[in-house]
Amino acid sequence: MTDDTKILIVDDQPDNIETIKDILSGSQYKLFSATNGKEALEVFKQINPDLVLLDAMMPVMDGFQVTRVIKNNPQTQLTPIIMITALDSMQDRVKGLEAGVDDFISRPFNIFELKARIKNLLRLKDAVDELENAEQVIFSLAKTVEAKDKYTEGHCNRLADLAQTMGRHLNLSEHDLKVLKRGGILHDIGKIAIRDAILLKPGKLTAEEFEIIKEHPKIGVQICAPLKTLKPVLPVILYHHERYNGSGYPEGLKGEEIPLLARVIGLVDCFDSLTTERPYRKALSVSQALEICEKETDEGLWDPNLFSVFKKIISDPALNRQIFEWYSHI
Repeated sequence: MTDDTKILIVDDQPDNIETIKDILSGSQYKLFSATNGKEALEVFKQINPDLVLLDAMMPVMDGFQVTRVIKNNPQTQLTPIIMITALDSMQDRVKGLEAGVDDFISRPFNIFELKARIKNLLRLKDAVDELENAEQVIFSLAKTVEAKDKYTEGHCNRLADLAQTMGRHLNLSEHDLKVLKRGGILHDIGKIAIRDAILLKPGKLTAEEFEIIKEHPKIGVQICAPLKTLKPVLPVILYHHERYNGSGYPEGLKGEEIPLLARVIGLVDCFDSLTTERPYRKALSVSQALEICEKETDEGLWDPNLFSVFKKIISDPALNRQIFEWYSHI
């Protein structure tokens, strides 16, 4: 919480707004106001407040509608909302909670309770912001790994999107789709610790160099493990080089022992690598890459059920136009 902390007060009664401003005037907050739901969203977009004090019953858009708009936007969903209302029925409270309201204050409210609830929610938001900032540092590190090598430009984003597309065709949950996206971006973050002489070597790696490369999944887990929010992604980072027949690393897992999301990332990682130009070879065509992946599936490297789904996605532009266009020029 800083002197720049912004609070948006939304109420269709100007007297109510002035009352709250008077209550908070001695605090370090910057106060903004709106008198209906539509205006509230316009002001919200302009100032990006740290907290919203929101009346329930208003013209144009009521407080429940405003809350749903804010909470359904990934960019603003973590903004805390306190609903100040004369509505006191359980049904209205449940309606507010379902919309995404974080806390309630009933009119007439206690001044000290209002201040305490504002302070508590802002303290929680500060903690969440710190986690988000830490996450952004880690994602930036992942981009740094990619930026080292001009041949892998765009690899992480393609991998994340392609993995999510597979996840949707597998009917995975929204949580798993989010893990696939993050896993696609972070899967190789451990390579930040690998020397460029090895990482960017144009020729074949020696046995010793390959052993060093094989450490990057474990290093990636060490980098991401301190953040609890990235805990679901750790198995993807650790096991995306495992192979269905047990020939992969770091633990030689096989078959269903390998987490499903790691199997997805491993397969799409292989395909995208084959279709990307490298210092020691030209990019392979989609048909060539699929042929290799199919041969490797027959040899036991990839989950045959996953490869069947993947091949349909890559081969049929109707299933995903964006992905088809990415690779159609190869």
